Amino acid sequence: MDDLALERAFGDELIGGCRTTVGDELRSITYFTEDGVEQLYLRSDLEQTADLVGFADHERLGFRSQSAYRNTQLGGYGATIRMFENGYLTRVIRGDHGVWVTTDDLSMERFEELSSVLASILDDAQPATQAETESGSEPASDG
Repeated sequence: MDDLALERAFGDELIGGCRTTVGDELRSITYFTEDGVEQLYLRSDLEQTADLVGFADHERLGFRSQSAYRNTQLGGYGATIRMFENGYLTRVIRGDHGVWVTTDDLSMERFEELSSVLASILDDAQPATQAETESGSEPASDG
């Protein structure tokens, strides 16, 4: 399992979108694929003790479980929100990549806005990693 070393512009876009939407309630931002995970932001008052690989293994189940909800009366998958004792986790997956964001308590409207912002950023970009950029490879396109 590798760190992804995403292009700085893509990471900055995710951080900026989350900070604008969530403000000081933002706790962390982590980008993931089937093969890697990278924490992009961690609020300074939090300890770096989270098991990112363990979290990523669990959140990757979303790549497969999206198909379970296809063609239901619920409509298409938007996001997953999980409640915990000390905060909330919002996960958005698009194609072969996703992001989870942890926050303090938010209103449902702000969770929906955060999910929408994350989906838009993920839909618009198939981010190249720094290694791809340095080697001259182009990122895969959804077509």
